[in-house]
Amino acid sequence: MNKRVLVLNQDYTPLTVCSIQRAFLLIFLQKAELVSQFDGQFLRTVTRHFPKPAVIRIGKYINIPYKGVELSRQNVFKRDSYQCQYCGTEKELTLDHVLPRSRKGRSSWTNLVTACKSCNTRKGDSLPEEAGFILKAQPYKPSFILFLRDFSGYIQEEWRPFLTKARSA
Repeated sequence: MNKRVLVLNQDYTPLTVCSIQRAFLLIFLQKAELVSQFDGQFLRTVTRHFPKPAVIRIGKYINIPYKGVELSRQNVFKRDSYQCQYCGTEKELTLDHVLPRSRKGRSSWTNLVTACKSCNTRKGDSLPEEAGFILKAQPYKPSFILFLRDFSGYIQEEWRPFLTKARSA
């Protein structure tokens, strides 16, 4: 039961991801409804079996004014696919400020990139261009839906229709 379940708000916008046990409990207590299930998979008791939820929808609308992705070391690594944005290696990763802190660079989604220790040391307090580096991709702040869809590590095929709708909305 290591699969995860996509939780939708009442208007079918993605809210979060939860465990199958939590999703089943919400359905059983009639706080959510089953929208999609994992094909041919069931949760079994001694006398009954229930479809294994893949996507559920909460019964009451939950107003969330802003749902953002927390700026953290691991989330920047996920955004950058665990690769140095200068040389592409996946070893000895650290964070680099594109505009160095010594030049008033801030710790923000658009100023932090994943860099290996070697590139980070060679770049030092320079701008990437000054050090002869070219960024593989410009740093950006991922939206919650984009992050859930692309970086959560738990993407299920059954979720795709709900995550693609949300991105185009």
